[in-house]
Amino acid sequence: MKYFFCLIGVFFLTSCNNSKNSQEFINTTKGKYLFNSNETLEVYFIDDILKITWRGKDMTPVKANDSSFYVKEMNEKLIFISLPEIHIELAEKREHKGEKFYFKKLAQGEKTAFEYFKNKEFENSLNAYILIQEKDSLDPVISQSRLNRMGYEYLRANKFLEARELFKINIALYPNKSNVYDSMGDAFKKEKDTLKAIEYYKKSLAINPENRNSLKNLKKLKKNTKK
Repeated sequence: MKYFFCLIGVFFLTSCNNSKNSQEFINTTKGKYLFNSNETLEVYFIDDILKITWRGKDMTPVKANDSSFYVKEMNEKLIFISLPEIHIELAEKREHKGEKFYFKKLAQGEKTAFEYFKNKEFENSLNAYILIQEKDSLDPVISQSRLNRMGYEYLRANKFLEARELFKINIALYPNKSNVYDSMGDAFKKEKDTLKAIEYYKKSLAINPENRNSLKNLKKLKKNTKK
């Protein structure tokens, strides 16, 4: 019996040691990775054991070898590749056979477009959204309707600066769309900046003379300014 418990102890000790990672691997891989255009996966270590935070969950992957780890919560094996630059790839499996998934490691201090926005780094956020569009104009993260909806959520909460900055991003991404100017007009109208609201409703109508919201509000605002 004593021999049996000794064997169990050796087994767990070996498993624990196998789960640990070299200092070189830790230094190279720890940090944030771009999981998609606006979402990150964070790699960190506790007692030299790999940990991952993804979508608000803290996970401990199972080490397969020195560069591969199975993540139960994702049902994926992550492979760390150092060349030509450090990144993560998903091991191929039937569900995504023939597809390559490449997760770039972010530089120190680099953020996603919306992380910049939440941090009120609006210019960086705008530039990041433009880069997403340049890379993939169909990326859902830069959907005009999605950004518009987010802007109105801020507007309903009376967060005027954030609403205007989101509408500004939408205008930069879709300068030929009437609705993006109409939304900015709504923001200025709610802030009671009549002149700016009129300016943007006019811009909306210059693109689409039949934009009902812009027509209605422009008529109302012009009438009020004459009183």
